Amino acid sequence: MLLKINTVEIAAYPAEFSCTVLDLDDAESTERTANGSLNRDRVAVKRQVEMTFPPLPWPKMSKLLTQMRDSFFDFYYPDPMTGKYETKNMYVGNRPAPVALDGDDGELWWGQLSITLTER
Repeated sequence: MLLKINTVEIAAYPAEFSCTVLDLDDAESTERTANGSLNRDRVAVKRQVEMTFPPLPWPKMSKLLTQMRDSFFDFYYPDPMTGKYETKNMYVGNRPAPVALDGDDGELWWGQLSITLTER
């Protein structure tokens, strides 16, 4: 698997990778009728990618997070629906890195970073 942010290979690869195909419906015109039928107005189909990374040394964590610092960026990934690699303009949500550990070499390591990328 190859992953890129703004044409540059990602600084670290995730231990877990999941891609969701999202249907976005118009909130005002999509509704259920009294008999339970759905009247749906789908306005777009987008992608959402969830990744969880193994513990990373501080320099690699910093490089990975820096790659996603812009409000929006291009993300290259394997798409399960199209059956090929795609580039989508994405944004990233919160980026928690919950645990800091000292490695055997005295270097600081950050625990499992979990991120969600959502297509713009």
